[in-house]
Amino acid sequence: MNNKLKQLLENSYSPYSKFRVAAIVVMKDGTEFNGVNVENASYGATICAERSAIVSAISCGYQKGDFDKLYVMCDNDKIGMPCFICRQVLIEFFDIEDEVICFNNKGDKEVFKVKELCPYPFGEEDLK
Repeated sequence: MNNKLKQLLENSYSPYSKFRVAAIVVMKDGTEFNGVNVENASYGATICAERSAIVSAISCGYQKGDFDKLYVMCDNDKIGMPCFICRQVLIEFFDIEDEVICFNNKGDKEVFKVKELCPYPFGEEDLK
């Protein structure tokens, strides 16, 4: 997965921050969806790589409960971590035991469970 992520970094549209991010979401049936960060001059309109991949899966008909793993790579020496907006989206679609595998551009990685990244989730039960 490391090489796929490195190659995918090339598709990032990050002219403002120069901070390239790639993500691959793997579904329970093995299908993969790619995502990259896509920036905008209005920073608020930027989409993260993780959400880009997740939204692609949803657009192709997958649903909550179909997600298995998320791989993330940032193009620097630090291990890339999902931002808190992305973590909120993870809580929506992934099970709390699912893995998020985070890489740096050298291939070093750390593996987390969704529940570790989101210890105090906000979910549908909070809306009742």
